[in-house]
Amino acid sequence: MIGMLRFRPEGTKTKCEVCGREAADISATLKVCAACIQERFEDARPHIEMAHAQVRRRYGLPAKAPKYPKGVRCGGCGNDCRIPEGGKGFCGVVENIGDKLVRRFGTPERGLLSWYYDPLPTNCVPADFCAGSSGAGYPKWCRTPRGDIGWNNLSIFMGSCTYSCLFCQNYGFRELTVSGKPTMTAAQLAEKADEGVGCACYFGGDPASQMPFVVKSAELMREAAEKKKRLLRVCLETNLSMSPESLRRFGELSMGSGGGIKADLKCWSSEILYALSGIEHRATYENFKWLGKRHHERPEVPFARASTLLVPSYVDDQEIHAIASFIAELDPTIPYSLLAFHPLYYMDDMPYTKREDAERYLRICKEEGLQKVRIGNPWLLC
Repeated sequence: MIGMLRFRPEGTKTKCEVCGREAADISATLKVCAACIQERFEDARPHIEMAHAQVRRRYGLPAKAPKYPKGVRCGGCGNDCRIPEGGKGFCGVVENIGDKLVRRFGTPERGLLSWYYDPLPTNCVPADFCAGSSGAGYPKWCRTPRGDIGWNNLSIFMGSCTYSCLFCQNYGFRELTVSGKPTMTAAQLAEKADEGVGCACYFGGDPASQMPFVVKSAELMREAAEKKKRLLRVCLETNLSMSPESLRRFGELSMGSGGGIKADLKCWSSEILYALSGIEHRATYENFKWLGKRHHERPEVPFARASTLLVPSYVDDQEIHAIASFIAELDPTIPYSLLAFHPLYYMDDMPYTKREDAERYLRICKEEGLQKVRIGNPWLLC
């Protein structure tokens, strides 16, 4: 596998290249601590840029979202790439060929992905709140009071992403981006949503990088289901960085099907977001405002959903306070899952989330007014 990782013995400390402090919760890839990222960002920035450039070079991807003044504008996501002749967009699936924007994958016709059937109820992050796994909205949105027991979730793993998270928990998608396979047409994927499927969920990687395909395939699934008058929910698990137009198109399909959209709110501050994910925009939060405004329209099955991975030291009390306050101001009934960090990818040297920290974050969220907050994977806490 490209970019195999190095593992650091437990308890080994890394020195922050800015302040000199040594600690086990400083990423050996970033080489800078969270405090310096927040308080001395211009000093930390060169180390952050170098870390992301080294990682992305291994996959043949641009170190940063290209912003060439004379480049071709993509506009498919918040990165707003302006791609030079012969260059790629940040996601790796869009190119400038002959001064024309060319989508290698993620067109309405063809997507880069893998798929599988996952028996319901699933272990997806918002499972406690979705119709298929919890029975929410029975009998309108699911088949039994306990959900669609005996049916499958069509799990659709998209092979590209608009972010560059050093802590990625599903980094295997990068192999698909590099190899350019497997691919499917929208019609072929839609056929997989057969009579045994109760819901279809796009994740990855991230659906935001291939929204023309995601929307088209979901439309075909819904059309086929409606003809046969059967339930079929369509959902997203995403960093929510797609264009507002794409979000609205999929959002209408999801709302009308009993599905939902779960947003990965990585962190709040722009500095930490750039350090962890290589991103310099706030599109996710603007898009989440739209989700929040629509959330009340279907209270029996939560439409908007959110989660945050609790990366030790980098996602701290301040970050959780800000995110929880943001969600609660939109709608305090939006479900929010706090996820324990599992050391993987280029942050495999970091410690697991501490139980005491996760429980404190849970209290913070409740104090901010959130009514449906939980620790999503407590078995990983240390």
